[in-house]
Amino acid sequence: MSLAGKYDAKSIEEKWYAYWMENNYFHSEVDEREAYSIVIPPPNVTGVLHMGHMLNNTIQDVLIRRARLKGYNACWVPGTDHASIATEAKVVAKLKEEGIDKNDLTREEFLEHAWEWTHKHGGIILEQLKKLGASCDWERTAFTMDDNLSASVIKVFVDLYNKGLIYRGYRMVNWDPQAKTTLSDEEVIYEEKQGNLYYLKYRIEGSEDTLTIATTRPETIMGDTAICINPNDERFTHLKGKKAIVPIANRVIPIIEDEYVDIEFGTGCLKVTPAHDPNDKVLGDKHNLEVIDIFNDDATLNTFGLHYKGKDRFVARKEIVKELESIGVLEKVETHLNKVGTSERTKAVIEPKLSDQWFLKMKDLAQPALDSVLNKDVNLVPEKFINTYRYWMENVRDWNISRQLWWGHQIPAYFYGEGKEDFVVAENKEDALILAKEKTGNNELTVTDLTQDPDALDTWFSSWLWPMSVFNGILEPDNKEINYYYPTNDLVTAPEILFFWVARMIIAGYEYRKEKPFTNVYLTGIVRDKQRRKMSKSLGNSPDPLDLIDQYGADGIRVGMLLSSPAGNDLMFDEDLCKQGSAFVNKIFNASRLILGWKVDETIDQPEASAIAINWYQAKFQKALIELENNYGKYRISDALMTTYKLVWDDFCSWLLEMIKPAYGNPIDVKTYQQAIAILEDNLKILHPFTPFISEEIWQQIKNRTPDEALIIGSWPESKSIDEGLISDFEVAADVISGIRTIRKEKNISFKETIELSVLNNDRLKTTFDAVISKLGNLSMLNYVDAKVDGALSFRVKSNEYFIPISGAINIEEEIKKLTDELLYTEGFLKSVQKKLQNERFVNNAPDQVIANERKKEADAEAKIATLKSSIENLGS
Repeated sequence: MSLAGKYDAKSIEEKWYAYWMENNYFHSEVDEREAYSIVIPPPNVTGVLHMGHMLNNTIQDVLIRRARLKGYNACWVPGTDHASIATEAKVVAKLKEEGIDKNDLTREEFLEHAWEWTHKHGGIILEQLKKLGASCDWERTAFTMDDNLSASVIKVFVDLYNKGLIYRGYRMVNWDPQAKTTLSDEEVIYEEKQGNLYYLKYRIEGSEDTLTIATTRPETIMGDTAICINPNDERFTHLKGKKAIVPIANRVIPIIEDEYVDIEFGTGCLKVTPAHDPNDKVLGDKHNLEVIDIFNDDATLNTFGLHYKGKDRFVARKEIVKELESIGVLEKVETHLNKVGTSERTKAVIEPKLSDQWFLKMKDLAQPALDSVLNKDVNLVPEKFINTYRYWMENVRDWNISRQLWWGHQIPAYFYGEGKEDFVVAENKEDALILAKEKTGNNELTVTDLTQDPDALDTWFSSWLWPMSVFNGILEPDNKEINYYYPTNDLVTAPEILFFWVARMIIAGYEYRKEKPFTNVYLTGIVRDKQRRKMSKSLGNSPDPLDLIDQYGADGIRVGMLLSSPAGNDLMFDEDLCKQGSAFVNKIFNASRLILGWKVDETIDQPEASAIAINWYQAKFQKALIELENNYGKYRISDALMTTYKLVWDDFCSWLLEMIKPAYGNPIDVKTYQQAIAILEDNLKILHPFTPFISEEIWQQIKNRTPDEALIIGSWPESKSIDEGLISDFEVAADVISGIRTIRKEKNISFKETIELSVLNNDRLKTTFDAVISKLGNLSMLNYVDAKVDGALSFRVKSNEYFIPISGAINIEEEIKKLTDELLYTEGFLKSVQKKLQNERFVNNAPDQVIANERKKEADAEAKIATLKSSIENLGS
């Protein structure tokens, strides 16, 4: 069979993906083989493919395809996350465009719109992943709002509540005024921003005296309920027991004393606003202060904002500052660098807010998950993340799991009265009614008397069950699939969700399966541009992955992404990498096309050069297999690709094919051809995880294959003994061939013209690579001599010297002059290097690598001088 004249990535990718799907190669069922399972980090259901997804899913596909070739029952579970905040925001925006306000809809009506949006846009990203070649078990595609996954979430909530681990509390929370919901601590991103520090004068009641307070948020004076001084601060002794008047609001507030106040910081006293600062809330509780919340849910001021009611907090700030200045209480303004919390999803500035929310106690739950990583039951790759993980787990806070959203899993708490504690928690309304009757003793209650908490659960509260819920391990904890596929083998994800998701999955795994959810966590880096900026649509520095695939082919993109993607380190993406990947794919295609185009003659004996070349490459291949096992085992996927890349490009294409290919127009012997095909097939097997499309295309073109013989379900090459001597011998032979080619090029000796080569002091290569040297050097004769050859150019390889007689076209006098000039230059260079190495100050202070480089320069110069002198001597003889 033969390949087409040009590689057409698009048509080949479409052809083979359809073939793989038709033959159900991606699907896994429980059988007698050892399982290898991974679960996809579920992207947002309404999301689209970006460069981070490309990197993450390419790595997962490499691992799953290799597992199939290794004989495992490989199962890659795909799916999407309902993404409460992001999806609800999109639905609300769409409704707004249609002139519909969410607040005018019932929950059921809104959810109809949300499901309509999800069905229309959801799953697009999974279809895009198919373009990349992702070999997921699509029959198992899961969605965090699927019935069984939703039931799992509710069951876990009820169980944790009954264990006393979930509670409802009135706490200071992180409030996102754009999404109008609370967030967990992990969903708040702190950024340093330049702001102002405003110095305000508060008048002391009953006098004209004032007290200066510094604040970064002058609008919050409307919520001040006290001023706090340090009882040990002599500057303010006269103010003890007195009261102050809040500017603009003209409200009288107490001056309290507490050692919490830092005498040295700012003005030495502070305003206390319990509703809008966590530390102030602690002070407020301690001193029984009034709590005044001045903000609406969208961060506009409420009635406590007086004449600023309805204005946005930042608009109000500017106007309040002007009023404070106009009434003479703004003492001064200083620039101030401040850490500002922003929403991880909406980027809105977070407001501290007191609110009734649901929390999960994390301290005891976290301990087994911490121990598992410290004991290496769960391996974090790279290990540098262990300390970060340890710090977070040792300082874990209770998890705020409720969200003021409608899209998501509604909290299974049912209220039957007006009091905060008048509720029960149950998996459904019928069970809740039974519990409510038992709790109240009121058998007259009906389901219509129950009102379910309107809040939804944090999205991560569903995805932390993902490795279990996709195998229905929560609802049916002893089913055959959860027992077979769990714990999963590898998790590939980004470091930024190490706590959002990874740590919580480990916690859930130990709580509900009493074991880890996965063995290895491979943390990829962030995809950045050449300026080290994170790629994003907002910056406009992120290419469209589908456009890249159209331009360079999926295989080319996969290679390009992985060429510079060491575990845990950021990837500096450059489109040239994709060009390099595409060039590699074309190299594979053209090399295979060359082999498949050879005509075979069964009457020809195998040449000696071909026999030794085949043996050498098989040794190189076996050595590469060991490197691959080591790299895969350490999750050095980029290194595994580079090992494969160098083997195929350098050893196979550049060397082996040159050594075995017949002369132009001549046939090849059948033994060499069959061995070349076997080698090509082994190459395709190790290439397949990285370049699945081109490898399957060539595999299928080698001969007619049944569906059971497809490469995707083939077998990984077998490990055999390695002839290290053969590999080291070839390194010498390669240098000899390179020396011959250099002299041909420099002296304009045509590569079609045969030449003689004489070798001094060498008998080792005579029995191994002589035939290869003769073929690739196009030698008419290869002689072993006991003395230098007169009238010849020479070069050295290690301790051996090689001589090529001068062609009549060369002017010997000019050649001697040229060599002499080069000798003088090299001798001068050697002196400069030796002078540097004789300088004790340089040797004692320079880094070891610098010294090593200089010594290499010295050795290279000395070897070159010896070769030049030999050539001059030979030409002059």
